[in-house]
Amino acid sequence: MITARQAGLIGCLRCGRAQPAANPACMRCGSTLVSRKTGALQNVWAWLIAGILAYIPANIYPMLLTRTLVREEESTIVGGAIELIHHGSYGIAAIILIASIGIPIGKFVAIATLAISIRKPSRISTHHRHKLYEIVEFIGRWSMIDVFVVAILAALVQLNTLAAINPGPAAVTFALSVIFTMLSAQSFDPRMIWDDQTKQEAK
Repeated sequence: MITARQAGLIGCLRCGRAQPAANPACMRCGSTLVSRKTGALQNVWAWLIAGILAYIPANIYPMLLTRTLVREEESTIVGGAIELIHHGSYGIAAIILIASIGIPIGKFVAIATLAISIRKPSRISTHHRHKLYEIVEFIGRWSMIDVFVVAILAALVQLNTLAAINPGPAAVTFALSVIFTMLSAQSFDPRMIWDDQTKQEAK
């Protein structure tokens, strides 16, 4: 079995069509053909670190600022989930914790694992690493669920002097963390996973 690269073929990063590596541009969509993304791992680590740094204040500062006639409240992500648990809304609290804590941390670990496995021998098979990359890409579209909820609440609950809900500073940093993590995942070139397998087989 030989790879497409060994067969003199290259896959377009935009449309995925395999074609001769000698072509300067894709025959289907016209985009520039490159064998591998330049500086892919450096970009992955840079965006990933930026995402982790933005994620820290997202959990420290309030996500929601709620104001009523009698009091003002500030709710962090975890604090809001705990309050929902106290009110018996276990399902909603679980969704918030999974979407805001579990998924982001899981993405950080998954992307770091993929990046490290390119440089160092990994016990994870090539197939499973590629599946892990596909999972990270798939769940990326659901990462902004917290920001969407805050935006909807802020738009709906604006009763002037009676009550108002506004996004807190954590909403901005959480959105930035999600964006940086998505850019990190997009910077990763999954073809490097198969290059790693080829190097191991050559040894």
